[in-house]
Amino acid sequence: MASKKYILVAALIVLIQSVGLAQTDWGWDWKDTSKVSVKNLPQHNEFLNNQYPYPAIPRSQWELGLSLGNSRVIGNVANYKFGYGAGFTLRKALNNMISLRGGLLYQQSTGINPYLSTNTAGDGTIGTAPYRAFDGYGAYAGYKPTNTAGSQKAFAANFRNKSYSGTFDMVVSLNSLSHYRGNPKWDFYLFGGYALVVADVDTRLALGGNTATPFDFTTVNFTGSKSTVQDAVNTLLKSANTGGSKDNFTNAPVRAVRNDIGTGNYLINHSLTYGFGFAYKLSNKVNIGFEDRVINTFNGDQDAYNTGSSDLLNYAAIKLNINLGNKSKRVEPLWWINPNNFVYSELNSPKHMKMPKVVLPDADADGVTDQFDLEPNTPKGAPVDSHGVSKDTDGDGVPDYKDKEVLTPKSCFPVNNDGVGSCPEPACCKEIKDMMANWKPAEKAPECAIGNLPSVQFKGNAKLSKDAMAVLNTAAAKIKANPTCKVKVIGYGTSSKSAQQLSWERVNAVIKYLVEKQGISESRLLFFYAQDGDANTVDLQGTLEDGPNTVPAPHPNLKGK
Repeated sequence: MASKKYILVAALIVLIQSVGLAQTDWGWDWKDTSKVSVKNLPQHNEFLNNQYPYPAIPRSQWELGLSLGNSRVIGNVANYKFGYGAGFTLRKALNNMISLRGGLLYQQSTGINPYLSTNTAGDGTIGTAPYRAFDGYGAYAGYKPTNTAGSQKAFAANFRNKSYSGTFDMVVSLNSLSHYRGNPKWDFYLFGGYALVVADVDTRLALGGNTATPFDFTTVNFTGSKSTVQDAVNTLLKSANTGGSKDNFTNAPVRAVRNDIGTGNYLINHSLTYGFGFAYKLSNKVNIGFEDRVINTFNGDQDAYNTGSSDLLNYAAIKLNINLGNKSKRVEPLWWINPNNFVYSELNSPKHMKMPKVVLPDADADGVTDQFDLEPNTPKGAPVDSHGVSKDTDGDGVPDYKDKEVLTPKSCFPVNNDGVGSCPEPACCKEIKDMMANWKPAEKAPECAIGNLPSVQFKGNAKLSKDAMAVLNTAAAKIKANPTCKVKVIGYGTSSKSAQQLSWERVNAVIKYLVEKQGISESRLLFFYAQDGDANTVDLQGTLEDGPNTVPAPHPNLKGK
């Protein structure tokens, strides 16, 4: 028992998780630009950057529909047996509610009237069999049944209709848009549009054609039930095989003024089609449904018995619908996606909306919002505690922003309006106050703001090149502009005695040029040589430090080597 309980709990958890996933599956991720066509990408990029309020419509899959069902003609002749039909459609969404659909449909229907008719107006009886008047278009003129009453000619109207229809529909889904759920599981829809119908209509009138002996319907008892009479008439019509078919069908006559654009054995009609349907989603790939279609041919010859009114072709079918297209680049057909998904998901958990920074009112700008401020009118800059109340560090009743003696000892209470205690001022404090009154801040030490100075480059010896002189001319201008600065003249080279001597000579050449050619006081130029660094470089550095202005040559015997 315990194991069954655990299995049930585990199954319940899986079910809850799957329901949760279903509830958050909005059909597509609005950030996924791979499902947006190149044409619509500019709009979608503007939407992603909050520059346009509406996302671009995603690419969606096509739907292939396969159908099989019952076919019948709604006209003047009763359908005899179960007619059948088959077809296929291709459907593409324009948006979440409206889609376009094209298709091909084949239908076959047969019919037999369970009563006799005539081809002239009037009513009467032929023996005990009832008959009905034909309106006189003459479709059956020339066929003379043996059972007549006066000049009236009686017959049992019958037909076989084979039709091929090309359809183009606009489909309106009624329940894709909802404010109270996510994506629909059902698709209820209405449709209407155009159909081109090509129909082959046949009938069985007389044996061997217009000149042969007509059928004798006197052997049929027309007072029985509808199905019994139809079976009896059908047996009679099949009794002879002179027409080359066991059913003796021949091409049906049509009225003299035709309501179609066809000739010969086929009727071709521009038609209006409409109907309704519903489908249930089995998965993201497949759904099944039912559909009822009516085609108004605006023609009365579809049942081989034209009384002047239009006949209708009806097709009631079950459908298997399959989504076509790459799922990585296309979403499901849009009628399976609720267009409110994005709106409600953003309201529930904003991920795209630009949320304004929350600013709570703080009238006195003390950092404590008015909702929690116990002293909402403190002066600007006054120190306050976490409740917005002015601080009083020494507890003397005078807030710190008014207190001229913030740390008054309690022994000196009470205090005056400025927060100063009543204790006498000690002698030492008076001396300190006097000293403070006569104190002047020390003069600020000068600063060197000369900034970076250029380096001088040498090649082989200590002679200044033209480029080096130009560099020193630029440096001299900055040195003269900053008279508070001294300048370190730094040479490099420590690898040998000759390198040290050459470093001294180069520093000496730079100082000599600045003093003699630029008129800079030698006391401002500090002599440094034989430092670690690039031996072919002499650096100039501004400083406030002191240092040597002249240094004897380290190895004069190596001069110039």
